Amino acid sequence: MIVGSVTENKAKEKRVSLTPDIIKKYISLGFQVQILKGYAEHLSISDNSFSDVGAKILSDENELFQSSDIILQVDLIDENKFSSIKQGSTIIGSFNVSQNKSKIEKISSNNINVFSLELLPRITRAQSMDILSSQANLAGYKAVLEAFAYFEKAIPMMMTAAGTIPAARVLVVGAGVAGLQAVATAKRMGAIVYATDVRMASKEQVESLGGKFLTVEDAENLETEGGYAKEASEDFKKKQEDLLSDTLKKIDIVICTALIPGKKAPLILKDFMIKNMQPGSVIYDLAAIQGGNTVFTEVDKIVDKNGVKIMGEANILNKLPVSSSNLYAKNLFNFVSNLYDKENKKIKINLDDEIIKKTLMK
Repeated sequence: MIVGSVTENKAKEKRVSLTPDIIKKYISLGFQVQILKGYAEHLSISDNSFSDVGAKILSDENELFQSSDIILQVDLIDENKFSSIKQGSTIIGSFNVSQNKSKIEKISSNNINVFSLELLPRITRAQSMDILSSQANLAGYKAVLEAFAYFEKAIPMMMTAAGTIPAARVLVVGAGVAGLQAVATAKRMGAIVYATDVRMASKEQVESLGGKFLTVEDAENLETEGGYAKEASEDFKKKQEDLLSDTLKKIDIVICTALIPGKKAPLILKDFMIKNMQPGSVIYDLAAIQGGNTVFTEVDKIVDKNGVKIMGEANILNKLPVSSSNLYAKNLFNFVSNLYDKENKKIKINLDDEIIKKTLMK
């Protein structure tokens, strides 16, 4: 069987789905691997690095689509290329199902199996394939670095002969994978770190990383069976607003990571809360692409409100494309390994397997 991948739209996505190290693993399983010429040159990975480990380099995109049994991507391929994909083949990636539902239905109707890995169930067996966790880890880390770069004071406490500089105070909103990595990163850099989340299970995790967990009195646990956050009640939202409004008066940097899968990001930091913040403070909103956790967030812009800088990017992982590609490619390989019938050398779509059932688009 042949595994193939084409270059993404680099204006939006710099990650790739195949790396030389991972190609070795596919070949050891018995796959052939092919990529498009110049596939990862923007990451300083030459075509020779791929051909040296056994990959075939093609210059014709249509040829690659027509001959590949499995196509690995980050984003969904442009709609005008759907007809080029071989019928009966399988395409795997992270396709933002809530926004691309009609496109996915169209490509599926051509007898093409579409798997979108952001839908993976949160079970132990799926952890090695979990693209949301691997990519969120890097996003949480990078968000802290980006926010600190715009903060015009020192982060750790410094005692000098001229006086003491106090440590910066960081608040992480949302203590999922990205949030916990943000807590850990900010703490390692010497900040005093607070975090809040609607899931009470996050308290122990935040505290284990040295953060202080903030929660409203008599808080309800808003966690789904799958481990994600769910919509809060109006009463909880009011109590949370009061807590955040008071807390933000002494916070220097806020990292927003709160997301609800398949829905608009919850609006958590409102205008009156941001007005309470000190001039010179910074907010980095990782939820920007899904509407943002603040009322002022604009994608790929730095908004200044009374001296408070608010920023968020369409794809922060474009600033860590090599590391994020390495993890993403490993996630995909583990998923393909689970999908592949090694004895008969073919893809086996076993709907009794929860991993396959949850991620297959019909």
